[in-house]
Amino acid sequence: MQRRLVELFDEGPGVLLPRIRLVTDLGQDSAFADLPPAVSPLRRRLELADLVARLLDSQPDLAPRAAIYDLADSLASLMDEMQGEGVTPETIRQLDVSDLSGHWQRSLTFINVVERFFGESSEEPPDLEARQRRVIERLARIWEQAPPADPVIVAGSTGSRGATQLLLRAVARLPQGAVILPGFDFDMPDSGWAALQDALASEDHPQFRFSKLIDGLDLRPQDVRRWTEAVAPAAARNRLVSLALRPAPVTDQWQAEAPLFAEIETAVEAVSFIEAPSLRLEASAIALILRDAAERGIEAALITPDRNLSRQVTAALDRWRIEPDDSAGHPLPLTAPGRLLRQVAELAGQRINGPDLLALLKHPLTNTGSGERGEHLRHTRDLELEALREDMPYPTPDAIAAWAKRREDRKTWAEWVGLVLGKLARSGFQPLTDHVAGAIDAVQLLAAGPGLAGAGELWEKPAGREARKIIDELVREAPCGGSMGPGDFRDLFTSVLNRGEVRDPVQPHPRIRIWGTLEARVQGVDLAILAGLNEGTWPETPTPDPWMNRKMRFDAGLLLPERRIGLSAHDFQQAIAAKNVVLTRSVRDAESPTVPSRWINRLTNLMQGMSPEAARALEDMRAKGNKWLRLAETLDDTDPVGPAPRPAPRPPVEARPKSLSVTRVSRLVRDPYAIYAEKILDLRPLGPLNRSADAPLRGTILHKVMQRFIEETPSGEAPGEGHARLMNLAREVLEAEAPWPAARVLWLAKFGRVADAFLSGEADRQSRASPVKTEVRGALPLETLGFTLTGTADRIDRDDSGALYIYDYKTGSIPSKKQLETHEKQLSLEAVMAEAGAFDGLEKARVAQVAYIGLGAKPEFRVVDMSAEMIGKVREELAELIAAYQQRAQGYTARRLVETRGFPGDYDHLSRFGEWDHTDAPEPEKVGP
Repeated sequence: MQRRLVELFDEGPGVLLPRIRLVTDLGQDSAFADLPPAVSPLRRRLELADLVARLLDSQPDLAPRAAIYDLADSLASLMDEMQGEGVTPETIRQLDVSDLSGHWQRSLTFINVVERFFGESSEEPPDLEARQRRVIERLARIWEQAPPADPVIVAGSTGSRGATQLLLRAVARLPQGAVILPGFDFDMPDSGWAALQDALASEDHPQFRFSKLIDGLDLRPQDVRRWTEAVAPAAARNRLVSLALRPAPVTDQWQAEAPLFAEIETAVEAVSFIEAPSLRLEASAIALILRDAAERGIEAALITPDRNLSRQVTAALDRWRIEPDDSAGHPLPLTAPGRLLRQVAELAGQRINGPDLLALLKHPLTNTGSGERGEHLRHTRDLELEALREDMPYPTPDAIAAWAKRREDRKTWAEWVGLVLGKLARSGFQPLTDHVAGAIDAVQLLAAGPGLAGAGELWEKPAGREARKIIDELVREAPCGGSMGPGDFRDLFTSVLNRGEVRDPVQPHPRIRIWGTLEARVQGVDLAILAGLNEGTWPETPTPDPWMNRKMRFDAGLLLPERRIGLSAHDFQQAIAAKNVVLTRSVRDAESPTVPSRWINRLTNLMQGMSPEAARALEDMRAKGNKWLRLAETLDDTDPVGPAPRPAPRPPVEARPKSLSVTRVSRLVRDPYAIYAEKILDLRPLGPLNRSADAPLRGTILHKVMQRFIEETPSGEAPGEGHARLMNLAREVLEAEAPWPAARVLWLAKFGRVADAFLSGEADRQSRASPVKTEVRGALPLETLGFTLTGTADRIDRDDSGALYIYDYKTGSIPSKKQLETHEKQLSLEAVMAEAGAFDGLEKARVAQVAYIGLGAKPEFRVVDMSAEMIGKVREELAELIAAYQQRAQGYTARRLVETRGFPGDYDHLSRFGEWDHTDAPEPEKVGP
């Protein structure tokens, strides 16, 4: 507002510029030099947080420690309000709270903690609100004795706070004083003003603050004069809105006054009403209106308290390269420096996983001091693909150093990453100064790059300079914050960053603006778009007060929760008075249907019932809004695209695989398309970045346990010794392979429940045959087909006659008989390979038995019927299957033989599964030459 006034004076003829000050700058005159300077809000909140923490340490039943900073912020807000309204802790203590004694005693405990900050005799420096009230009280006394000879004008304030209202009254009493009340309703009758006397019933009315100010000056509403003879852009609309917003006790006047309202068409002729199906369409429609205004050279402003909506509109305007002049800027935590600072603070003292580390390394400000950003991103990509997605769920400096040994050029970079991880790990319960210093050291090391000092580009550009200012203040005030743990520091650091706002230095569009409701009070445009008109947004839902209810606040002389609603109503009443107005709301948000703003409800209800002409005028408002909605929907219209068919690609025979493992043969039967994608297109599914303790990993770990147990079994081991050794091996392998403590305990307990059954069965198995190979690889060439079958058997035993026993460990369910007949051919194919002498170190031999050893929830030993005739049949079926896929006419059909829709397909997104389903016939298509 101050900047705008200066600009207007600069645009006019040459004059002496008056002194233009903010109300909050009054205390800078020499007359107030003896008043101690106000303490910074951050310091006061840190001091309060420390006091609250000590109180909770001594009385832990009052509140959890997680609430320390929320309580400190709430206490600080209560202190500001008490000091601004002139309410002392003694006043609070004298309230009649006989029916709320339990809750009130807890509240008083906290209020007593902050009593030391009240009163002019306090040794503590005053807060901003306390000093402001002292300044205004002294200024009023000075003016009473020696009124200034020069004019004193206060403009744009509603006097919603106690100290500001004192100033307005003092200026209004000056001989040369004037108070310019923004948005004073000259159309409201005496009965309406009389209904505003009860604060408990009327504080949510837009004119309540003016009524209170007038009463304090012993005046009547009729004594307020128009300060200019300029004609209002929409006088009839002002009268309509005044009627719609009458205080609740006198809304019965609608019945008498509404039918007599004769200018309804004139009142809403330049008003459009948009009720969008979604927030996205609301933003798109607003962007279209602003684009149209920019093309026609009209000054337009979006007015809304919803920052999420304003950001969506800004993004939509970027389609036409229009950058609006946003008065609020961007929240610091959403800028690049803010995000990096927030990430570092959140990870301090945490066990960092792969996604967390990648988020740091891929941040645009990371390693910006070395000039080798490209090399940094290459190393980051290699680390992700070779380690983080493979076997490093929780990266450590040692693990990254071991990975870097594969290539010499990674060594320096890996050491730098290890240093960053080391700095983030140094955390615990320590003074706030140490927490802040550690976070700054870590973020500057991250931004600078390997072996470099400084902070790269972290503190550059407007966002970096704003972040530096916020961090410098935190460093300066940190000694007042006491000691805390990493969790408390993360909450504090995030709340401190949220105070920062960054404005784009690029010259925005000269006629397209985005204002908050406060900025819109004293600025005018040809077209005003009032957006986000839903309950909970405009007006906002009052925040819950943990200290006092409405009646107690009223008795103490504090502001009621409805004050914010009244201020929002005042902003709405002013903004809708523009020459051309668009009202917008979304019918649904991301979660549920919305409720129209109470002012929209009042206006539409009034117009629907006042007369047929008014009802038609309301429909015309909606029709004009629907035009913009239809255009917004058209923006995203595209030509319809039909669903993809079920693929069955036919690549050239020479491109088809010449070798498959036994598990891949089973996959070829069930999902041939997966073999096409993996073996022909050479695509591999990426491992999960955030590895979890899943079933496949558990199976891999138990296979390693079984392998070591069988290979390390000494001769003549007693059953009890075997059980102890097996459990120790399981514990050792889990410790090395599963970095999740909870999963280790759970898996070890599950394995312990099946260990006895396994050992009992093992004694029987080894009485028939002795283990000769574990995890043994093999390859069987099929000469006539030019194809090789490969595989790895979990375990092969041999009896005294030389016959082989092939076992497969199963941690999940064992295949059923039907599954074994159709597609589960792994053990059958291993038997074919064993009889052909295809396994390393094993000659041809008869297969006496193949079986599954179940290690799941129900331990089971299941023998698979595998006679010599069956083995011969399996070999013939394999040859037939491979021969079929060596014909160009045979396509690789997607999901050919799946039992359930939930069959895990690694390439379903590539085959566009979901656009087609299992009832669709495959459409073969030649691919390649």
